[in-house]
Amino acid sequence: QVQLVESGGGLVQAGGSLRLSCAASGLTFNNYAMAWFRQAPGKEREFVAGISRAGVTKTYSDSVKGRFTISRDNAKNTVYLQMNSLKPEDTAVYYCAARLGMNPSTSIPQYNYWGQGTQVTVSS
Repeated sequence: QVQLVESGGGLVQAGGSLRLSCAASGLTFNNYAMAWFRQAPGKEREFVAGISRAGVTKTYSDSVKGRFTISRDNAKNTVYLQMNSLKPEDTAVYYCAARLGMNPSTSIPQYNYWGQGTQVTVSS
């Protein structure tokens, strides 16, 4: 069956960096656009970044643009999220998601598979 397994979360001070990874199995990875979403306590899940299945097109939410970078390695069936200049408001559970098709979407229902999430906590 399809599995998306996130890793790399943790506790970091404001201004610090983290790199999240999402390893996919059970699917033809390069048929899927990939994305990262996050959900803070008491808030709705929101789009963070997305990457097309070939890695050519990348999109970011305004809140992370210039600080976060999404990338993928199709040979390793893995997508990454490099997070720099972290802020306390970046604290959330971060989820990896896969969407069958060429390009990512900001819409949650467009995604076919989800990981279990990894906690990122940024202290001030």
